[in-house]
Amino acid sequence: QVQLVESGGGLVQTGGSLRLSCAASGRTFSMYSMGWFQQTPGKARTFVAAISNNGGRTYYADSVKGRFAISRDNAKNAVYLQMNSLKPEDTAVYYCAASWGSVSTPVTAGGYTYWGQGTQVTVSS
Repeated sequence: QVQLVESGGGLVQTGGSLRLSCAASGRTFSMYSMGWFQQTPGKARTFVAAISNNGGRTYYADSVKGRFAISRDNAKNAVYLQMNSLKPEDTAVYYCAASWGSVSTPVTAGGYTYWGQGTQVTVSS
């Protein structure tokens, strides 16, 4: 089991950057695959990025490829999402997700077991 808490969201202008953080509890964080998802209120959560438990494999939604970067620091029990060149369409609540071991479908929300509370990202035009 793991508890996830996101932070780092905020209001930025188009073209700006934000770095989201996800702090995890427990001492087995390195065994979890991690993902970031976004959700507009009233809509389903959609995939943004994911990283394998050892950090050797990353996945990105086409819409954020080249702009966002996911990373993890297992020593700090943390996963990050660096968001650059932000666009108004990036506006959403961003959620951190975790799954024990490997994830066969990293781009699918159903592939993850644990979720954080979310952090709001708003990009003004």
